[in-house]
Amino acid sequence: MIHKIPETFDSKFRFIVVASERARQIQGGAPARLDTGSRKSAHIAIKEVEQGLVDFEILEETNEDEVPEEA
Repeated sequence: MIHKIPETFDSKFRFIVVASERARQIQGGAPARLDTGSRKSAHIAIKEVEQGLVDFEILEETNEDEVPEEA
């Protein structure tokens, strides 16, 4: 099955990570944001991510050894 990766994603890997996290939420009881007719959480999550219904944020990597600057 080929899925269209939205342009908001920089890689297929990130798309899969976001969809898998959303599938976990659905399995945990979160309501689906889309009616796909499927009961499979992975399928629902992939469709939601494809349609831009799942927000995500790319966090900056921080070095634990660095001391934050004080204002």
